[in-house]
Amino acid sequence: MNLPILPTISTSFIVISAILVAIGWRKIWLRKIESHKKVMLAAAGFALAFFIIYASRTIFIGNTAFGGPDSVKLYYTIFLVFHINLATIGGVLGLLQIITAFKDKFKVHRFVGPIASIIWFFTAITGVAVYLLLYVFYPGGETTSLIKATFGL
Repeated sequence: MNLPILPTISTSFIVISAILVAIGWRKIWLRKIESHKKVMLAAAGFALAFFIIYASRTIFIGNTAFGGPDSVKLYYTIFLVFHINLATIGGVLGLLQIITAFKDKFKVHRFVGPIASIIWFFTAITGVAVYLLLYVFYPGGETTSLIKATFGL
């Protein structure tokens, strides 16, 4: 099996981010505030690293089209849209969590935290599923960069 390196790394970063969120959740449950802060910032760092790799790859190399059978393509596309929505909401809520924590708005932070965490867990799970469908279970389809698709370069 020949797995592409950048999608493998970026998917790993999302999984690590979700694991760190779970650890951070446990830390705050135990009232280990400083440890919670460090772990959650590390989780945010891994999520940011994922986003930088994903965005760079999308712009310069391209996204890989689904290469599986046509009978599965519609289901994959619906699943992908669900994942993208989760990732967007999870990313925005994660950023909100960082902002509210640093501004000492802990009432909002405590309310949004569990929601953001659960959404992030599902983002990681669905992200791994997308990765498996694109690169492991089926051969990847065509890859076209955003620049090439947009400007014909």
